[in-house]
Amino acid sequence: MAKLNDNYAQLQGMYLFSEIAQRVAKYKADNPSANVISMGIGDVSQPLVPSVISALQKATLEMGTKEGFRGYGPEQGYDFLREAIAKNDYADRNLAISADEIFISDGSKCDVGNFQELFHADARIAISDPVYPVYVDSQIMAGRSGNFDGSLWDNIYYIPCSIENNFIPELPKTPVDVIYLCYPNNPTGTVLSRAELKKWVDYAKKEQAIILFDAAYEAYITDSDIPRSIYEIEGASDVAIEFKSFSKTAGFTGLRCAYTVVPKNVFGTYSNGEKKDLHSLWKRRQSTKYNGCPYIVQRAAEALYTPEAKVEIENILSIYKNNARVIFDTMQAKGLQVVGGENSPYVWVKTPANYGSWEFFSLLLEKTNIVCTPGVGFGLMGEGYIRFSAFASTENTLKAMESFKNLIL
Repeated sequence: MAKLNDNYAQLQGMYLFSEIAQRVAKYKADNPSANVISMGIGDVSQPLVPSVISALQKATLEMGTKEGFRGYGPEQGYDFLREAIAKNDYADRNLAISADEIFISDGSKCDVGNFQELFHADARIAISDPVYPVYVDSQIMAGRSGNFDGSLWDNIYYIPCSIENNFIPELPKTPVDVIYLCYPNNPTGTVLSRAELKKWVDYAKKEQAIILFDAAYEAYITDSDIPRSIYEIEGASDVAIEFKSFSKTAGFTGLRCAYTVVPKNVFGTYSNGEKKDLHSLWKRRQSTKYNGCPYIVQRAAEALYTPEAKVEIENILSIYKNNARVIFDTMQAKGLQVVGGENSPYVWVKTPANYGSWEFFSLLLEKTNIVCTPGVGFGLMGEGYIRFSAFASTENTLKAMESFKNLIL
């Protein structure tokens, strides 16, 4: 009998969004006439913009010619896309990130989950709570999480974020090796100011820790004091890896394209004390385990940086931003405690007294046909909260919020 990876036996239940999908599917089967509106999983509703479709079509036709056909591409991504990213997302903001420090992939979720492979099994990981589940689950799969006490893993350093501390994470009181930060935050929708983020960069430099910075939602930032890249903070290119995605900005959830920035001067050490740059390690890892994002998809992503596409994308973003405001205002008018929504597509809501996260999830589904995300699925500190996504259509968002207004709490 083949022996299995025992770490997988430590995973708690099924993946959050699979659990939600299963419960919603059962409800729909039991109530076939119900008009269920999904505001849970962060999937987008608006179609791909014309510039993307045009680029996809052109690249597809190109692949049908002898001269234009491409087989395996470079694992790090084609130069044309890496250079477009380096110019538009970094150089145009006066940030010194070079094209060869950018790695193209098929999604930030994959990269965030896989990057932990570069760290020692005994590395101490710091994670905010509540948190995107992949950060924790990938540590469990790697055998790095320690023992589970029914609520927390003893080898993970949790950073509680709640209304009491304005959802601002506090610096660790004991040494850690790797720090996961996600801003704008998933799930709370909160952000960190430039001054707050600088504290983390300064801490990482002092303690020789590494920050894994998930910036998948930076396009939703409207406040000029909120950094859209961690590299806006002095010294960050010495200690931080940045993950960005086209999924929630350009509707690539079904097309799949993202990128990770690994500066060449971010270092760790082997057990024998030898220093090693993470850039070369990630390049080696990707070359071994990844065959690259499809050529036609990378051409579609490149097209996003044209003047025409930038206007088209901003129009799409304005729909989701307006949805977030509608959700926020509805929750606030209902007398509920609520954060997020302003610089983020997520709205984080405190459930009414005596309701647990899953309990309120079920109430909303049964009484209003709205699907939200139960906060406890994001960690212990998420209990007693729910998350709304602003990615539904405007029509469905308005319908859902009208239904919520009539809910007796």
